[in-house]
Amino acid sequence: MAQFQKAEDAVKYRKSVLTVMGHHFGRIGAMANGRVPFDAQVAADNAALVETLSKLPFVAFGEGTDKGETRAKPDIWTDQAKFKQAAEKMQAEVAKLSAAAKTGNLDSVKEAFGAAGKSCKACHDAFRKD
Repeated sequence: MAQFQKAEDAVKYRKSVLTVMGHHFGRIGAMANGRVPFDAQVAADNAALVETLSKLPFVAFGEGTDKGETRAKPDIWTDQAKFKQAAEKMQAEVAKLSAAAKTGNLDSVKEAFGAAGKSCKACHDAFRKD
């Protein structure tokens, strides 16, 4: 948390990263679900961004960041091992998505996108208020 002056700064940072990550993930999803034409380069570029972004928000879940404008559930801080495991699972699935996107094969992207999406949903279900 040393890089954040205040807990609110950490909350803003992680929310921003997760929002941007969601936008790029959504671009891949639009192709995987046939809503927009598949473009292998666009998929690969967005998947690479999602992979990088997937590593960023977790430094911002430090002490005191469970307050304020956040949808984070208290379980993040009371069951940190489970939260870390969920984050690592998501990061692993996103890395697989990035690798699949580099192949340029739509079927591989669809499969990897589904697995990555499930890992995101599992974490949201367990650790995000809605």
